[in-house]
Amino acid sequence: MSEFNNLKLDVENEIAVLTISRPAALNALNSETLDELNTALTEIEGRDDIKVVILTGGPDKKDNAFKSFVAGADIAEMVNFTAPEARAFGIRASVPFFKLMNMRQVTIAAVNGFALGGGCEIAMACDIRIASDNAIFGQPECGLGIIPGFGGTQRLARLVGMGRAKEMIFTCDNIDANEAYRIGLVNKVVAKEELMETAKAMAAKIISKGSYAVSVAKAAINNGYDMDIKNAVEMEANLFGVVNDTHDKKEGMGAFLEKRKADLTDF
Repeated sequence: MSEFNNLKLDVENEIAVLTISRPAALNALNSETLDELNTALTEIEGRDDIKVVILTGGPDKKDNAFKSFVAGADIAEMVNFTAPEARAFGIRASVPFFKLMNMRQVTIAAVNGFALGGGCEIAMACDIRIASDNAIFGQPECGLGIIPGFGGTQRLARLVGMGRAKEMIFTCDNIDANEAYRIGLVNKVVAKEELMETAKAMAAKIISKGSYAVSVAKAAINNGYDMDIKNAVEMEANLFGVVNDTHDKKEGMGAFLEKRKADLTDF
């Protein structure tokens, strides 16, 4: 793997924990960090020994591990952007964000504090979001005279509905973890001390299933979401055909009929 200035990667038991680490900036996303994320995710996607990626934020400069997931995009870099530069910055972020969304590995955001602006947006790009009970979510961009630029206007509406997305974006109001759970922005809220344990337990449970089947199911959900239902169901049927001609299908169904544990190895 490449070496990074703003990321830390730990791999164990087929789980990659990818930590964004910019302590002095509360893990805000600048161009260097976005490029490093793109590199790291590209390399991870090519590894058969990684089935799930957990994305989280590192401690702040006072070593508080639950201060910030990602506090946003780096305003110090953005303040003098021209229109073309701002557009390029948004496109730059979209590349690793789409990797989180579309890579064959399952991606889990373990949100351990502030998830504001770009932090909320990168969490939304992941497949699953687990929040510590102190996590704070928000899209404060309109209060700075801009709009979300890393997919916030699009992913938030898809996750929580257009009305709630408009309210959050127009008012710039932050919401706590419990409200995020209530409106469907996060999948689970846990005590902060249990965050990584919970994320790793979910990752292990996912890995225990057919990893190739999970990756195909992920593609089916993502690709079918914006299709009309007829074409989406036909696409699903095509993928259903694909997974019915694999080792894991034969092993999984054979094990079920023989009442034994399946050894699912495809990926």
